[in-house]
Amino acid sequence: MLTGKKAVIFDMDGTLIDSMWVWAEIDDIFLAKYGHRVPEDLHHAIEGMSFTQTAQYFKKRFLIEDSIEQIQEEWNRMAFEMYVTKVPLKSGVEQFVKKAKEDGLRLAIATSNSRTLVDAVLKAHGLQDCFDAIITDNEVCHGKPEPDVYLTAARSVGVEPENCLVFEDICMGIMAGKRAGMEVCAVRDAFSEYQWDEKIKLADYHIETYDEVLEGKWCEK
Repeated sequence: MLTGKKAVIFDMDGTLIDSMWVWAEIDDIFLAKYGHRVPEDLHHAIEGMSFTQTAQYFKKRFLIEDSIEQIQEEWNRMAFEMYVTKVPLKSGVEQFVKKAKEDGLRLAIATSNSRTLVDAVLKAHGLQDCFDAIITDNEVCHGKPEPDVYLTAARSVGVEPENCLVFEDICMGIMAGKRAGMEVCAVRDAFSEYQWDEKIKLADYHIETYDEVLEGKWCEK
């Protein structure tokens, strides 16, 4: 899987960290404040959207008077403490990231989350010096499943797309990596368990945890 690769690019939520439960909880609390319950189709509807696009969607769909910036600030405030104190790394992440860095691979994060939360979670786990680039969907024209964020991450670390390996936990992200011309490894995550069979079909490789990568036990399509 890593043969010939010069860079590894990670999604963050559900891929590097076990954090998707945070946003389900935030959605419940946030929408309840405006007299709404979380619709069954919400998470599917916003899958792949950037942080800003998601705020725009909430504002329009739920008729929220606050500005996009105010919505984002509130989400960041609600999520910050949980990301720093309650969100764990996926099993094997710390060891794999540090080994990849020691082996000379360029490392990047390409995420739909905000830079504020990316920086906070990396600092909380002592990984802030491991990554050569951090790109958010807010910095590119199109979010996942379009390839923009992954192509920008590759350019930022000076590596051609065909020499990059992507780790992703959702179908939209896997599609983005493939459209960027990169090989993709699907990461199992409880929040997107219903997508697992589809993720295996879309990706080149798949893992339950990063321990498998360290042990050379990943699965190919």
